[in-house]
Amino acid sequence: MRDYYNVKINLPGGIASPGYLKDILTAAWHANVRKVRFGSRQQLLMSVFYEDMRFLEKDLKKSGIFYEMNTDRQPNIVSSYCGEEVFRTGQWLNANEYHSVLDTFDYDPALKINISDSNQSFTPFFTGNLNFISSPEPHFWYLYVRNKQTNTVYKWNDLVYTNEIGRLAKVIEDCMLSGDYCEEESLYDLVKKKIRYVSQPASSDLELPSFSLPYYEGFNRYESRTWLGLYRRDELFPIEFLLDVCALCLKTRIGEICITPWKSLVIKGIEDHHRTDWSNILGKHNINVRHAANELAWQTEDHNEDGASLKNDLIHYFDKHDMRTFGLCFGIQTKAKSEVFGSVLIKKRPLLRMGELAMFHVYDIYYTENFNPNSRTQLLFEKGLYKIHVAAQLEKLCRRFNNQRSREHFKVAPPETDDAKLAIKIVALIYQCPDCLTVYDPEYGDAAQNIAPGTAFEDVPETYCCPTCDASKTEMTATELNKSTLSELPVS
Repeated sequence: MRDYYNVKINLPGGIASPGYLKDILTAAWHANVRKVRFGSRQQLLMSVFYEDMRFLEKDLKKSGIFYEMNTDRQPNIVSSYCGEEVFRTGQWLNANEYHSVLDTFDYDPALKINISDSNQSFTPFFTGNLNFISSPEPHFWYLYVRNKQTNTVYKWNDLVYTNEIGRLAKVIEDCMLSGDYCEEESLYDLVKKKIRYVSQPASSDLELPSFSLPYYEGFNRYESRTWLGLYRRDELFPIEFLLDVCALCLKTRIGEICITPWKSLVIKGIEDHHRTDWSNILGKHNINVRHAANELAWQTEDHNEDGASLKNDLIHYFDKHDMRTFGLCFGIQTKAKSEVFGSVLIKKRPLLRMGELAMFHVYDIYYTENFNPNSRTQLLFEKGLYKIHVAAQLEKLCRRFNNQRSREHFKVAPPETDDAKLAIKIVALIYQCPDCLTVYDPEYGDAAQNIAPGTAFEDVPETYCCPTCDASKTEMTATELNKSTLSELPVS
């Protein structure tokens, strides 16, 4: 087997000029690279064979392009700029503001930094160590800090002015990496001694927007122009195709190509009279668009064929069973210290080790609080699953999510007659399965499991389970229900 290097090139904010990207791709082509991919932190990734690496190094150094081999000591800056204009939020944040923030970074960060619009849900808020999120005050930003290799996020005491972000981030990074502080207040006090910056008191907390992943592929109209989203099922983009994309951008005066955290591309500002040219490029390279939405809602680790393979297996199961996954996004984590973005997380872990070698693996399924992927609270759904059982348990969790959303939005019209008003007051306490909505009603018991009518739920044996989906007794939740509507629900 030939040895190869994994090469990473940062594209700050997920923004690449067509000329800059063309230089990178041309150097890669000369080093016999034929396909590249984009990472979850909006960086460019490629695998280069050992004997060809010298050609790539020579060309990249000649062009002044920084790169890393088999390391990630300087993570890319992530931003939500890729969705700006395309997925309108109506806030003060615009393209010029993003560029102003990115221009304040005159160094290459060693910590992960995220720049996010607070009103969007297309890119993650808290996957960085320093997470700057737009506030209601124009030109001022929340800062949420997460220590390295921890899951705890805390709010900085100040709102930070746009033009101060890079300077402040550098001082905070130096303090965090020096180890001169222990807790959040000591870090804040230490930074305040080292730097003065324009700020406002952060009097209120950030309100997380409800999550909804917009469809980000294909040709889509906005204002008087069109944007094009490009996704690849195997995450690999042919260099010949990307070189044609760069050439057409230069020809039609499109100044930026945007990389998303979903490992896809967004090209904005396509004029109507150039739409045919873009269609022709897709046809020339046989590039498909308009994949199913449930296939686009996944994140896997970079350079990880194991996660990508599991993703494809699960998508196939979803399609076969015609599952509804709207409102959810999924992340697959196969390495303990990696991070993926998702409201549902599938984590692979070793069950049996022989020395340093993992001999056997199982999978745990988590979901985030309120199924919002920006929440840092992860709740265990199932653990210790064999790989063949993961898909069925995900289906069960999807049903729970859909049932929960239905209950939150379903409203019963008020009664119009006196008799109906009397009936509405007759309320029973029943116990409902969160997955399939089957109920246990003490009035009727459960003849199929030898539970007599009138048996209180507390007196039902601990081995009792839902007769429809086999959920355990402990999972069933107490619910007040108008008896007049009981016949509309599946009753055990």
